[in-house]
Amino acid sequence: MDPNGITQLFAEDATFAMGNGEPAVGRPAILAGSTEFLANIKGLRHTIRSEWTVDDVTIAVADATYTRHDGKEVTIPTASIWHVDGDGLITDYRIYSDPAPLFA
Repeated sequence: MDPNGITQLFAEDATFAMGNGEPAVGRPAILAGSTEFLANIKGLRHTIRSEWTVDDVTIAVADATYTRHDGKEVTIPTASIWHVDGDGLITDYRIYSDPAPLFA
């Protein structure tokens, strides 16, 4: 729930995309998108189900549990893929899930 902290995990010219949404490119765009999304929820936690790392790529399958502002929790299955550079910063991050239940 800390957009500034999240953004620091990314390289300066990183790309971040959720589903088929327009990718955010660069830390300022990632910060803006994260800030906007997190303003819509009260809380978020992940339960990792499976994870694979090969070289600089990690794939994770998880359940994302969102707490809405009305207090209701909604759990959505998700898959994420991210690449890191030699400094361990994320250069490309993709999230695949259907957030529709969160806003229903």
